[in-house]
Amino acid sequence: MRTLLIITLLLLTTTSHALERDYQTKWCNANQGQPHRLPNGTQVDCLTATHAVEVEYASKFYEGIGQSLYYAMHTGKRAGILLIVNLPKDQRYLNRLNETIKHHGLPIDVFIINKEQK
Repeated sequence: MRTLLIITLLLLTTTSHALERDYQTKWCNANQGQPHRLPNGTQVDCLTATHAVEVEYASKFYEGIGQSLYYAMHTGKRAGILLIVNLPKDQRYLNRLNETIKHHGLPIDVFIINKEQK
């Protein structure tokens, strides 16, 4: 039983990463960008002519804030977050993200993608 639970969790984790990568690939290609590895080994999900973009599911927006700012600092590009908004409840995460950016005056642009755009 425990083995089945572990396998199920691994499959769910792998599936969710694959889906995030699908959104990343679609958006990045449409915006003439590409993934970019920094000298320290970290990976910018999509580096375009103007932005260093972190792709995140809506519920993980807070991780996107730090990562996008870090990538922008190392690339000289503007920080961007591509937020995956698929569920009605995801709107609250988008609202929280925008409130945080506004309150702190963060130099982050937010892009939105959903399953219909994937």
